[in-house]
Amino acid sequence: MTQTPSVSMAMRRFDLVGTDDADVARDVPVEAPISVEVGGIGYAVMMATPADLEDYATGFALGEGLVESAAQIRGIDVHPIEGGVALRIWLPPERADIALERARKRVSESSCGLCGIENIEQVLRPLPAVAARISTNREAIARALAALADHQPLGRATGAAHAAAFCAPDGTILHAREDVGRHNALDKLIGALARAGVDPGGGFILLSARCSYELVEKTVRAGCPMLVTISAPTSLAAERAADAGLTLVTLARPDSALIVADPHGMIA
Repeated sequence: MTQTPSVSMAMRRFDLVGTDDADVARDVPVEAPISVEVGGIGYAVMMATPADLEDYATGFALGEGLVESAAQIRGIDVHPIEGGVALRIWLPPERADIALERARKRVSESSCGLCGIENIEQVLRPLPAVAARISTNREAIARALAALADHQPLGRATGAAHAAAFCAPDGTILHAREDVGRHNALDKLIGALARAGVDPGGGFILLSARCSYELVEKTVRAGCPMLVTISAPTSLAAERAADAGLTLVTLARPDSALIVADPHGMIA
């Protein structure tokens, strides 16, 4: 399988208010099993869009705590296999040992932040405090929202993909990634920033997704000081953002947004 984000499929358009049915061809996003291997050991099988997989591998390793920086990754191999893709991550021995221990406990379908966790206390373990600060404003958020569609070719073509974008404080979108899974899209973005040597602390992340606590945690662990989502937060997402000092903006629309937390007054 090549790294193909979408395929065209024949469908039948069904008119619910009349009789204007028609045969159509429509692009749909590819969803495929991605076998993640670390040091030659099977770590997880994820369902994701098989594109930008080197970015995904980097973001996945960072989000899982397998590495502390992209520089600790010795290599990434992408191998098409029957029915999916084998994504092989190579780490130094001391980091590979961490992955092996986690792999013994891990059962998952998406990189959700719960993999290998044994009890509730570990789920709710304290997050590192957000140290970065930016100065931004409502105009910047509106600018990023207005530009997001231009960075969603897969979303425009299919209507079925999430996007994660990294924005400068003035709202300019600098990097963006897409995937059928919102966690995967964010992992790809974080990985892309790490591989490009871009500091996530210098801007904010914009997501076309519901604000679940896992996305808050990934943003905090990446060192980004602000997260903007187009949908509402869960209670745990709001609580974890407040505890970590993350500025959280949700229900972001062209005409309004909801500031859930702005502990450092970064939004003018």
